[in-house]
Amino acid sequence: MKRVCIVGASGKLGQYMVQHMLDRGYEVVGVCRERSLGKLERFRGRITIVPGATNDREVIKKAVAGCDGVLTVLVPWGAHHYSSGTAQAVLDYAEPGARLIYSCGWHITRDGKDVYPKSLAREEKIARWIGHLTRIVDIDDQVEACRRVFASDTLWTVVRGSDLEEGESQGLPVWSRHVGDPILESNITRRVDYALFMVAALENDELIHEAPAIVGCQTPSALAFKARS
Repeated sequence: MKRVCIVGASGKLGQYMVQHMLDRGYEVVGVCRERSLGKLERFRGRITIVPGATNDREVIKKAVAGCDGVLTVLVPWGAHHYSSGTAQAVLDYAEPGARLIYSCGWHITRDGKDVYPKSLAREEKIARWIGHLTRIVDIDDQVEACRRVFASDTLWTVVRGSDLEEGESQGLPVWSRHVGDPILESNITRRVDYALFMVAALENDELIHEAPAIVGCQTPSALAFKARS
């Protein structure tokens, strides 16, 4: 795998993914909105940038051409099917056999077996309420985006992130199939390490057709799980 597209490259997670990819010698194509181009200035000359909305099908078609993998940040912004439009464009235009890695939160469930803490359920309810009032956030569209990914026959992985924090890398996060599993109890991951997991998933065939829920490898719950193993 040599050429990878990052859809949503200008955000915090996207920028970390760009750096991880460059550190590993990948050729990187980044997609971001034109108004966010300045955020990628430090990568000038080292990556190819395709400006435009991530749910613009022609932008995605151009960006993913010839790419062996696509890392997509699914953001639940707006009321215009931003997440589902982005996901569908990637599904439609990615090269056959490309590894497709998507980011989302723990609130996404693949099989309905996740057990959510009351705090997370409350936060999701508030986010949906605010979204309906302001039309700034659309959680339901992100759910729809992931439903389409799960139903596809592409080589996908949906990485479900816990709460995030900034800080130095602690290493590759650990994961489990279901929110509510003891290893995930700490519910915190360094954002730089979330990006690391996304990048590492490109080369990990065991994660094909998985929706791993992740947590930092140095968190109390991860360390307790390791001690018991």
